[in-house]
Amino acid sequence: MPSTVAIARQQDSAGLMRLVKLTVVALVFTLAQVTLLSAQDRPESFADLAERVSPAVVNITTTTTVAARLDGAPQLPEGSPFEDFFRDFFDDPNNPGGPNRPQRPRQGQALGSGFVISPDGYLVTNNHVIEGADEIMIEFFSGLELQAELVGTDPATDIALLKVDHDEDLPFVPFGDAEAARVGDWVLAVGNPLGQGFSVSAGIISARGRALQGNYDDYIQTDAAINRGNSGGPLFNMDGEVIGVNTAILSPTGGSIGIGFAMSSNVVTGVVDQLREFGSTRRGWLGVRIQNMTDEMAEAVGLDEARGAMVTEVMDGPSQEAGILAGDVILEFDGGDVADSNMLVRRVADAGVGRAVDVVVFRDGEPLTLSVTLGQRELAETASMAAPGAPAPEPEPSSYMGMELAPLTDALRVEMDLPAGLRGLVIGSVEPGSDAAEKGILPGDLITEANQQPVTSVAELRERADAARDAGRKSLLVLLRRGGDPRFVALSLED
Repeated sequence: MPSTVAIARQQDSAGLMRLVKLTVVALVFTLAQVTLLSAQDRPESFADLAERVSPAVVNITTTTTVAARLDGAPQLPEGSPFEDFFRDFFDDPNNPGGPNRPQRPRQGQALGSGFVISPDGYLVTNNHVIEGADEIMIEFFSGLELQAELVGTDPATDIALLKVDHDEDLPFVPFGDAEAARVGDWVLAVGNPLGQGFSVSAGIISARGRALQGNYDDYIQTDAAINRGNSGGPLFNMDGEVIGVNTAILSPTGGSIGIGFAMSSNVVTGVVDQLREFGSTRRGWLGVRIQNMTDEMAEAVGLDEARGAMVTEVMDGPSQEAGILAGDVILEFDGGDVADSNMLVRRVADAGVGRAVDVVVFRDGEPLTLSVTLGQRELAETASMAAPGAPAPEPEPSSYMGMELAPLTDALRVEMDLPAGLRGLVIGSVEPGSDAAEKGILPGDLITEANQQPVTSVAELRERADAARDAGRKSLLVLLRRGGDPRFVALSLED
């Protein structure tokens, strides 16, 4: 007969086995859940999404009338005995078939993509798709063809708004929030690549916040295949929302190599709303020229780090009226931090016309809050500036900080086509290998300020440099003008 201890051990062993079995079952269930979630994160097919959004995506064909010559001159091999005869005949201005022969129009066509954003027929595409077009034809996925009218364009963001009329409501797609999209998210590009008709390509978001050349650039980079003809087409998230307008590719061959760019929907929606209401854009305007901060510039003005946007010039307008000065560093705009000049330009543009906003600037080592009533950029008058490449001055120069410098005289001002009343030091030459040369300073540049104070002589420039050294600065901040364009440069004071 088993002892009490043996029975207890058998019971403990049975309990342990049950516990092991339950643990194994739990692990299997957990692994199944993980596998299921992984499958959900990676769609097995994009077919349902493509089927849902394709009816709202359109092919765009534009027709443009261009003049063409009646080129009737035969192509003869070089050295032909008739070569001189035919050349004289067709080059004779008195000959009806010569260079003054009549012109005849011909039709040029271009292809692109677009998408419908409302049931009453508003469509979005790229400005470069329809620019200069005499006729714009829209082909829907269903085969329906309609002629479109141009509502408005914005070359700055390469966005155009079109309108078609139809007896029935049209299929459309909504915009999504591009700011909510993350690098690595799946996206779907739909369009008319290379004129081959409706096509779908899938990929991920490779990067966000890309800037190409424009002041208002905010591109999503994707590896979804985008080719010529995809321009103006939509970039969808997995909810079927448009988060970008396919605009450009980076490619040495002209075909997709996995680097495509779509303008962020957060930029596009603001442009579209203005085009729809006004037929043109109405962007906010501060009335300043700005540049990005560098570590040296930040140190020169006493800022803890390189952030914000430095004001290089204040024009007649909102900022001048609010008291903003050249040399101020804009740290905040309308309640938000300013990281760099590109961010500031976009936020000012989107802030609206006629609004009073708070602008925090860094001046004389302290933050200062000013209220600015924004103007309208499109209506702002810009002063005409002298062309770059002004000739080097001839007055007796003095050498300082690797530059030959001379005061700006009335004669030089006329010779260089500079505005009356402008004062400063003209740079005659720059010593190769000097800090000034490395910072891109060129002969013909004009120094108007040093340490945010006017300079009209080399002696004053030396005084500003000595004062900066006495204050423990490693750099001297100078304001340069080149062809009327102002910018700040931090010159090293270290020997």
